[in-house]
Amino acid sequence: MKLEGKALKLGDNINTDFIISGRYKFAITDMQELAKHIMEDIDPGFAAKIIPGKSLIVAGSNFGMGSSREQAPLVIKEAGLVAVLAKSFARIFYRNAFNIGLALIETDTDKIAESDLIDIDLDKGIVRNMTKNMDLPIKPFPKFMQELLKEGGIISYYKKHGELKV
Repeated sequence: MKLEGKALKLGDNINTDFIISGRYKFAITDMQELAKHIMEDIDPGFAAKIIPGKSLIVAGSNFGMGSSREQAPLVIKEAGLVAVLAKSFARIFYRNAFNIGLALIETDTDKIAESDLIDIDLDKGIVRNMTKNMDLPIKPFPKFMQELLKEGGIISYYKKHGELKV
């Protein structure tokens, strides 16, 4: 499975309130509308930088820390971001993201700059920074995880196929 996109760079400790502010948690329930407010507390112009299906987030350590707010990964996916690359992820955020089919990739993000073009090969376990002609290793994703990502997450997979064969 391959993914690609232009890097939108963020720092360390991006919590779920930065991804989508708590003030919108109950005020806006439509995910498309909520996606317009992604990261606005740390970068008011962030949503305008996203090219749906062609952009990805590149962050530092501990991405998704904070509450277990399920809207955070949903908003990232709804905004059209293809993946999130970070040095590390908060455990609950990782699980929520994977459940909805949002690819989260752990790698050394220090070598990726804003607007770098990134190509990700989940089979081979390589993140290629096309702008800098540099490869960054990642753990290859097992086939079953790639299938779940392709299907839009574990719930979508079960609805379509029933039991998962590992």
